[in-house]
Amino acid sequence: MSDHVVSRRRLLRTGLGTIAASTVAGCKVLDGLSAPDHRLRHFMERANDLTMAMQRGVLDRDALAQEFAPVDIRQPQRPNGVTDPQDADYVAHRNARFANYRLEVGGLVHRPLSLSLADLRQMPTRRQITRHDCVEGWSCIAEWAGVPLWHVLDRAMVHTSARYVLFHCFDTIERSLSGAIRYYETIDLVDARHPQTLLAWGMNGAPLPVPNGAPLRVRVERQLGYKMAKYVRAIELVDDFSGIGRGRGGYWEDRGYEWYAGI
Repeated sequence: MSDHVVSRRRLLRTGLGTIAASTVAGCKVLDGLSAPDHRLRHFMERANDLTMAMQRGVLDRDALAQEFAPVDIRQPQRPNGVTDPQDADYVAHRNARFANYRLEVGGLVHRPLSLSLADLRQMPTRRQITRHDCVEGWSCIAEWAGVPLWHVLDRAMVHTSARYVLFHCFDTIERSLSGAIRYYETIDLVDARHPQTLLAWGMNGAPLPVPNGAPLRVRVERQLGYKMAKYVRAIELVDDFSGIGRGRGGYWEDRGYEWYAGI
């Protein structure tokens, strides 16, 4: 692993990890960070752009995140965020053991898809043992099994105008005056087509547990955990995300986090 990647990981786990933990705790220093004109936000966005430029410019786009051996799995994968969605449609799927689940793939595609878990499991499977790094500063090593996202995108025949993959999720993470806000996240097509980016349906040799995102979650191994959406119900190909949520590309990004959370 190159020195600048090590330095980036160390910075995230000390400096930015502390900032993010303070944000979750309601630290007054970061009050208003989601406001477009917040000075600290502008500073963090410039750092975000620099990180992305360095990783895309210096590293091979297909360079793999470190993979580990089974002996390195020493603890259960720690769940985070929502761990037991109570949304009615999700509860119905969970009670039926996801027998009726369908992943909808649409937006800027020539061939919209509706895929069952059986369909996804019949597609080419990749297994990888990788480390999950959380912005809060902790990490876990686990084995993930799933279909590389690029297989699904190729089957859907992505339109040339598409730039981003938008993940719509089942879990309500916040309720506001305008209604329930379900988790959402975006990645660009470079990361979407990375060989380690999975739609994971299995973990540590078993079906994906509910606390970890069953029936399907995203693995984007070269980014931080909040980019790896859980409880995925639909994928939408878009050319712009400025009209989604507050226009920053994801639930946590709309609240001050970096859009490109490379490590």
